[in-house]
Amino acid sequence: MFKFKRKNRKNGPGLSGFFGNLFSVFFIFIIIVALYSFIADRTARGEEISLSELARDVSGGLVAEIAVRGENLFIKYSSGAEKRSKKEVESALTETLANYGVPKEKLAAVKIEIRSPTGAGYWFLNLAPFVLPILLLFLVIWFLTRQVRGAGMQAFTFGQSKARITSPHDKKQRITFKDVAGVKEAKEELTEIVDFLRNPKKFLEIGARIPKGLLLMGASGTGKTLLARAVAGEAGVPFFSISGSEFVEMFVGVGASRVRDLFKMAKQSAPAIIFIDEIDAVGRVRGTGIGGGNDEREQTLNQILVELDGFEPNEKVIVMAATNRPDVLDPALVRPGRFDRRIVVDLPDRSDREEILRIHARGKPFAEDVNLTVIAERTPGFSGADLYSLMNEGAILAARENRTKVSQYDLIRAIEKVMLGPERRSHLLTEKEKEITAYHEAGHALAASVLPYADPVHKISIISGGRAAGYTLKLPLEDRKLQSKREFLDDIAVSLGGYVAEKMIFGDLTTGSSSDLQVSTALARDMVTKYGMSEKLGPVALEDVGGRIIYGTRVLEEKEYSERVSAEIDSEVSRIIDEALKKAEVIIGKHRAALDTIAERLIEVETIEKDEFEKLLISQGIVPKKKLDIEHQN
Repeated sequence: MFKFKRKNRKNGPGLSGFFGNLFSVFFIFIIIVALYSFIADRTARGEEISLSELARDVSGGLVAEIAVRGENLFIKYSSGAEKRSKKEVESALTETLANYGVPKEKLAAVKIEIRSPTGAGYWFLNLAPFVLPILLLFLVIWFLTRQVRGAGMQAFTFGQSKARITSPHDKKQRITFKDVAGVKEAKEELTEIVDFLRNPKKFLEIGARIPKGLLLMGASGTGKTLLARAVAGEAGVPFFSISGSEFVEMFVGVGASRVRDLFKMAKQSAPAIIFIDEIDAVGRVRGTGIGGGNDEREQTLNQILVELDGFEPNEKVIVMAATNRPDVLDPALVRPGRFDRRIVVDLPDRSDREEILRIHARGKPFAEDVNLTVIAERTPGFSGADLYSLMNEGAILAARENRTKVSQYDLIRAIEKVMLGPERRSHLLTEKEKEITAYHEAGHALAASVLPYADPVHKISIISGGRAAGYTLKLPLEDRKLQSKREFLDDIAVSLGGYVAEKMIFGDLTTGSSSDLQVSTALARDMVTKYGMSEKLGPVALEDVGGRIIYGTRVLEEKEYSERVSAEIDSEVSRIIDEALKKAEVIIGKHRAALDTIAERLIEVETIEKDEFEKLLISQGIVPKKKLDIEHQN
């Protein structure tokens, strides 16, 4: 399987809130100044003349009307022109004009209108030059104090809980057990929690105490958070959810303060459920020497332990937590009286996957050919989150092609997209690279088809998907919880099939086998150190028995076995890899004609489905074997 590297891009910082507010202040000020200038311009229209000129024009019979507004004179001429002037403060206009020698009969012919200098416009024009700068100053000070007050209030609220609260009356966000498919045993365990929250009296009267803490353990995406919300929805109680990482801040004591505040809110709303997601962020084993004795994370954990023990039987507050790393939790956290009930949330089996698919299919229009049973069979190892993503990607593919219904072909393509990433048809391989990739994937597929304990091949493709230049899709015939040593050995040989095919056909090796080598080596080492499948070392678990040493930026494993045992482990891993390599070489060499046929067909069509692949095998004298039949024979 070929791999490509991707570059990460970082987002730049956004605009500062302070400078944004300051810009708003100046923008408002510019608008006010422009408005003032516009009003003043309209009020002060016309040419300004002196009183002597006005007297001369009145004497000449040119003036039709004079409007007096305080000291300002607005003059309208018979020709329609408008001019301005100012009168003397101490005397009336008629007296002033008479003093300038204007005849009485000429003055009587002019309409003089005296308007009182009142109104909002008058006061605005007169006071604005003094008031606006003061208002601007106060506005700037107000924004500055608001920024400082916000920062100060944020400092005072550091100790408050940031939990998200889901009300039982919120019908849109309410989830019940009907919305959670699979995990039957987990739902049975949680049913009595719901019963306690609904009717705690019958438990308390008989002397029974419901567990204070429930720890949901399982892989990522299996529905731990969904189960916790379903318990709250079934019981009809408030649901307080928070992540373990939200407790820890750079300030000392903030995490413990948030824990106290969270439990206080929950007690006030009792009966209620507190859900702490990813509790391993604060619940790791204490005393590791990392961060010192007063590590903020340890102080937060101590407060959680105290709050759990401080519960009284009648407080009706249940604490639920979720983690996919239960092995790193502090023993004090999982002792009786705290998180003493541990519920395992496994990956769904085939029937559970079908139920989950039907839930996620709600609201999606399907074509007549859609068969969710087939989709469930082709998705072993998928979690609930993967199945949701599958259904969503199928709908997106249908919408992208402007179709109104989701077809079976869309869901099949969505499976590969979730597993491997989107196809990259724009990534064109050269003719030589295409040939190498075809033989590489044909080597995987041929080894998987001949080896009796390998999973059957469902699809082969040399179209780039995700970071891989090509892929061989193998799926088991049934879900399994256990895997045997023979299956592991065949899987390693299948992983090396591409490596062997490249070396045999081209006499050279490429970087395309790097991922296969990593997988096969890690699997061989697990067989020796974890599963006890080495005859030389015997049934001894040698992994995760030591601690870890932090040295600078490196994490070193502290092993509790000798260098001689370490050398024997390396020797056993090499032996397993060598035997699998020889097994793959025998298969590829024996069925060279089949390898060429598969590779040539891949170069021609780029993708081979299961039915066509089996026909190619039969044409080369290889009978596709069903794994179950072989196991029954043995």
